[in-house]
Amino acid sequence: MSERATREENVDVVWSGDWVAERLGVALEGDGDLRELLGLALRRNPKRAHLLVSNVLGKHVPQRPSVVYGAGYGLGERVRELLGEEEARRAVVLGYAETATGLGHAVADGLRDAPYLHSTRRPVAGVRQAGGFEEAHSHATSHLLLPEDPELLAQGADASTLVLVDDEFSTGNTVLNTIRALHELHPRDRYVIVALVDMRSPADRDRLTAFAAEIGARVDLVTRSTGTVTLPDGVLERGQALVAAQEAEAAREAEAAREAEAAREAGEASPSAPPSVPAPVPITRVDLAWPAGVPDGGRHGFTPAHRAALEAALPGMAERIAGALGGGARRGRVLVLGFEELMYAPLRLGTALEQALGADAEVRYSTTTRSPVLAVDDPGYAIRTRLVFPAHDAPADGPGDRYAYNVAGAGFDAVVAVVDSTADTPELHAPEGLLARLAAHAGQVVLAVVPSYTPTPVQEPAVLPEPLRGPDFSSYAPEDVGWLLQDLSDTELEAPTEEREEAIQSGGAHYAESLPVEYQPSTEYQALFSAALDASAARIARAVGTVTETVLAERGPRPVLVSLARAGTPVGVLMRRWARHRHGLDLPHYAISIVRGRGIDATALRWLAAHHDPADVVFVDGWTGKGAITRELAAAIEEFEASGGPAGFDPEIAVLADPGGCVRTYGTREDFLIPSACLNSTVSGLISRTVLRADLVGPNDFHGGKFYRELAGSDVSVRFLDTIAARFDEVAGQVEDEAKELLAADRAPTWEGWAAVERISEEYGIHDVNLVKPGVGETTRVLLRRVPWKILAKRGAGADLTHIRLLAEQRGVPVEEVDDLPYSCVGLIHPRYTRGATGADGKAVAGGSTPAADGEAVKGA
Repeated sequence: MSERATREENVDVVWSGDWVAERLGVALEGDGDLRELLGLALRRNPKRAHLLVSNVLGKHVPQRPSVVYGAGYGLGERVRELLGEEEARRAVVLGYAETATGLGHAVADGLRDAPYLHSTRRPVAGVRQAGGFEEAHSHATSHLLLPEDPELLAQGADASTLVLVDDEFSTGNTVLNTIRALHELHPRDRYVIVALVDMRSPADRDRLTAFAAEIGARVDLVTRSTGTVTLPDGVLERGQALVAAQEAEAAREAEAAREAEAAREAGEASPSAPPSVPAPVPITRVDLAWPAGVPDGGRHGFTPAHRAALEAALPGMAERIAGALGGGARRGRVLVLGFEELMYAPLRLGTALEQALGADAEVRYSTTTRSPVLAVDDPGYAIRTRLVFPAHDAPADGPGDRYAYNVAGAGFDAVVAVVDSTADTPELHAPEGLLARLAAHAGQVVLAVVPSYTPTPVQEPAVLPEPLRGPDFSSYAPEDVGWLLQDLSDTELEAPTEEREEAIQSGGAHYAESLPVEYQPSTEYQALFSAALDASAARIARAVGTVTETVLAERGPRPVLVSLARAGTPVGVLMRRWARHRHGLDLPHYAISIVRGRGIDATALRWLAAHHDPADVVFVDGWTGKGAITRELAAAIEEFEASGGPAGFDPEIAVLADPGGCVRTYGTREDFLIPSACLNSTVSGLISRTVLRADLVGPNDFHGGKFYRELAGSDVSVRFLDTIAARFDEVAGQVEDEAKELLAADRAPTWEGWAAVERISEEYGIHDVNLVKPGVGETTRVLLRRVPWKILAKRGAGADLTHIRLLAEQRGVPVEEVDDLPYSCVGLIHPRYTRGATGADGKAVAGGSTPAADGEAVKGA
């Protein structure tokens, strides 16, 4: 890095440590640019009153990203010169959470070929701890070491040098604790300590020298600047008293300001004109297209291969951020704000954004922190302003306040907030959350979410579970489908529909944690199913043939069919039968679980990758509604690969019917009755919908399902398949023509259905697209499994809705005839459901109701 790139800005004439030095008698002395590097502040910490505030670290003081990165990279280059090229290649770099995670990563970059790991205060389920240590003076003391590769820190004395990176050395205690803990586990003969500043006393320096001799290892030191902090007697108590006085004064000023504002608004208000509320600053979410498989940082290790992949992707990600910034922001002051330990990813996005925007913009970088520091608006004090907001990543030590310093009042035209997906929570978006706080101080807020990296265990289970097959699990023939599920048939999972609906809508349970009681059709309904099957068999056979021929043409010659259990499984079996009947192909077929809001079964994907080429896998479902599962599958595959799972799965779904315009591989886009939607397990091999519950499904288990053997007397699964397959020859000519036409057509998804669902959700006052279920199949599910509110039927829909009308009549659900509906019908789940809203029997309130703005139901609306 050039000297010009690494020189930090120093625009303040007053030293940003004067305020503390004058009031507490703290003296900072050292070489060259020490005062340019450091300012002083006071912290609310019972162990240490003062805080050395770095101007080039990018934590508390917004700084040019190139300056922050250059400071660390330059130190890494010096370590490389010290060790020599060969030894530098074998070194392992360890940074400290939270403040030095980005600095350590930049040092590792300066070494060029060294892997990087940083300590963390965030436990990660399923990752074994490889070590830990304490940082005595820190606000949060415990550090965990969670490398994905357990051998990363286990390399012996002749294999690697350990490079430890912190932002400052005040006493050296943290480094001593780290080396002592790791040396006992994996002794080595050389350590290099790296910091921006070395502020140890002579006694502390002697102690490190003695410690190195004690363990018989060489310890080198690489720092940018050296100095000392002189602390007078009683400074801790005086500092605490000063903090208390300043905070009390700030509280009084804030209260006075609130009272003045309330008085002003009271004077301006009139009965006809309530006080105006400023329009909220919009939050723009940008899709970074973060490179698959690249970790968000060094929490679990970051290799040279990861580094190369990230470097290649940075320009494109910066262009996406630049595109999300408004014209004014692109030419103004832009802050890239990282998040606690997530320092390196936003730092590198910041350096790339500097390049993308060039001289038109003034880009700065800093991060949020969990460390409480006093803010004083004085040019001689390093922390001028403070934003306070709730933690938004469900920290292991419980909820608490978090902070962003020197952001408020800094004149930023835009803030690019970068968080990992673990921290992209409702708390982040809450009225008092970080984004709202930022929006009050910037013209625009852009949110960029980096996928949180979840390590895959290095040692997989010796044997992954094998698929379940009939007749032991399901009434399908064993060659028809292998179920990538675990058998929970002996587990009591069913709950009354009304209890499930109340728990799901209240947030007390996820729909996949229990099962609805299996609907037992009346004699009248069974006769309706039989009539519908006979009437639609040829139509379904034609759609089966068309979608199968499309798959064979585009994904052949021997695709692996993987149906989404359970609605997709009868379709997968029929596609397999068509391929065998028409082409003599014996295609593999498996059923896999996907759960809305929870993703796909990762263990099942690993099983598939171990037995087949992921590129051959074709996911199959019965029909599309609004496209929620289509989106869920795409996001789940992306997350699976980003977490280190085998790559190559194509998330595109092939469906029998696509009335929502959500996919490009389908048999038809008409919304008509598919008789398998009329029933539950008795048309799906006697298998329940899938179950995902933490106490039943471990990290290496398949999702669960039940085999309802006791319902064998009502089972029509094989009859459904045989009735449709018997019409294959009859429709073969039509299929050939339709498949050719489709293969030549523009089949790009239109998402017409999703738009309609959003319109209906707002028009009917529901405000939740998950409670709007479009299409004949989804409406049938609403009537069988959920608490329905009302049914919207397209005027003149005809016989395809006969069973819908019968079910609605049986449950007391009103059917409303409507025009301009892209589906034959739409089922509306009762919004804000409680058992009192419909009665304990689950029947809808007579005449229906519409939710009002306050959540109460308005009768007759």
